[in-house]
Amino acid sequence: MLKYWKGVGDLPRPVWVVCASTLVNRAGSMVLSFLVLYLTRERQLSAERAGFLLFLYGAGAIVAGPIAGRLADRWGSAPLMRASLFGSGTMLLLYPFAHSLAALVAVTVVLAMVTESFRPAAMSFFAETVEPKRRKSAFSVYRLSINLGMAVGPAVGGVLATYSFRYLFLADGATSILAGLVLAVAALPRRSHPTAVPASAPAPTTATRLRLSTAAHTDPRFLFFLASVLPVCIVFFQHMSTMPLFVVRDLGFSPRTFGLLFSLNCLLIVLLEVPLNAATSHWPHRRTLALGALLSGAGFGGMAFAHGLVSLAVTVVIWTFGEMLFFPASAAYATDIAPDARRGEYSGLYAMMFSIAFAIGPWAGTVVLERIGARSLWGITAILGAAAATMLLRMPEPGVHHEELTEPVIPETPGSIAPAEPS
Repeated sequence: MLKYWKGVGDLPRPVWVVCASTLVNRAGSMVLSFLVLYLTRERQLSAERAGFLLFLYGAGAIVAGPIAGRLADRWGSAPLMRASLFGSGTMLLLYPFAHSLAALVAVTVVLAMVTESFRPAAMSFFAETVEPKRRKSAFSVYRLSINLGMAVGPAVGGVLATYSFRYLFLADGATSILAGLVLAVAALPRRSHPTAVPASAPAPTTATRLRLSTAAHTDPRFLFFLASVLPVCIVFFQHMSTMPLFVVRDLGFSPRTFGLLFSLNCLLIVLLEVPLNAATSHWPHRRTLALGALLSGAGFGGMAFAHGLVSLAVTVVIWTFGEMLFFPASAAYATDIAPDARRGEYSGLYAMMFSIAFAIGPWAGTVVLERIGARSLWGITAILGAAAATMLLRMPEPGVHHEELTEPVIPETPGSIAPAEPS
C-alpha cells in the first residue's frame, strides 16, 4: 500500500496547491451545516422559510455549474477558483448583516453561485495539469483534502455556535479568503494545457477553439454518461437523509452510533481512497465506474437485511468502497472525454448532476421510506446501482479529441467571417 501512497507524491505542484487551498477552505466550512438553526433561532424564521432558503441554495448550485464551466473555458480555471473563494468569503462575512427576507434570499442565492463555482473550475484545472492516466489519483487526493477538511469544519462549528452563530460566518468567510490567498500567492497559471496546433500555425483564439469543438450538451457520449451518474449520486445521498432515519428511528440505535458509522466511512476514505485509485489507475473507466456503481447500490441495498451494528458496518464498508472507486473515476472520465477547449463546460454539467441529485435524492428517499417502507427503499437503491452499472459498462472509453485539428484555424480579425459550427 505504501508504494501507492508514494506514487502520488510526484503529482504536479499545482495539484498540491489546489488541494492545500481546498483543505483550508473545507476546514472552515461550517455555515451550511448550521444554516437552518441560524435562520430559525437568530433570524426567527419559520422552519418552512428556512427550508425554502436551503432550496434556493440548491437551485443556485444547479445553475452555477454550467455557468462556471463556461467561464472557466473563457477566463481560465485558476482565476475562477480564486474568484470563487474570495467571492464566497465576502458573502459569508456579509450574511449576518442580511435581516429582511428579501436580503436573505439575495445573499443566499449569490453565496450558492460563487461557492459552487469552485468545483467545475478545479476539475478543469486538474484536467489541464495532469495527464489522463494519473487523473484518478489526482482526483482522489482532491477528495481526500475535502474529507479531511469536512472532518474539522462542522465539529469546530458546533463549538463556535455555542457562543455565537456570528462566529460561524466569521470563521467560514476568513478561511475562504485565506484559501483564495493560497492560490493567489502560488501564482497558478491561467491555463496549463498546450495548444493543440502545429508550432508554425497561428495560435487560435479561445473563441475559435470553442467553435471547433463539441459542445457538452450536444455530445451523446457525455449525456449518456451523465444519465448513468445521476442514479448513483441519488443513491449516495441517502447517507444524508434516509440512512440516519433508518438507523436511529427504525432500528433504535443512538445518534452516536450513526456518528460512528459515518466516522467509519471517513476513516476508510482517508486511509484507502488514494492508494486504491493509484492501484486501479490502469483499469478502463468502464470497469471502475461500473464496479463503483454496483458496490454503492449493493451497500445501501444491503441495509434491508441489516439489523445489528456489525451488519450495518459491513454495508457502510461496501458502499464506501463504491464511493472511493466511483467518484474519482467519474470526475476523471468527465474531463478525459471533454475537448481541451471545453473542459470547464463539461465539468460544469458534471457538477450540475451532483446538485440535481442532492435536490432529488434526500427528498425522494424520505418519501419512499415513509410511504412504502425501508425494505422497498433499500431494494430500489440496489436496483438503481445495478442499472447504472449496466449503463456504464456500455459506455465508450474516452478517445483523443481531434476536433481542433481537423479544420483549419482561421485567425480572428475585426470583420472576419467566423467558420461555421461543425456538425
